[in-house]
Amino acid sequence: MKSKTSVTLSPEVLAGVKRAARRGESRSRTIERLLQERLSEEASRRAREKEIALINRHADELNAEMADVLTYQVKL
Repeated sequence: MKSKTSVTLSPEVLAGVKRAARRGESRSRTIERLLQERLSEEASRRAREKEIALINRHADELNAEMADVLTYQVKL
């Protein structure tokens, strides 16, 4: 279910919306699509940040384990 809302946009933003519109796409649909895309990008960025933080929290342990594994490697 969609909700009707009112926003005030600057002429520059409105011009950008017009440029971003796909053929036959309404202004409302363009704004909704652009917001959905941006929100999806933001969610992905936050997920990446969480993953990086998790890796960094365990980096010393992982690096020590890798160093240990490398000692078992045979030189050819």
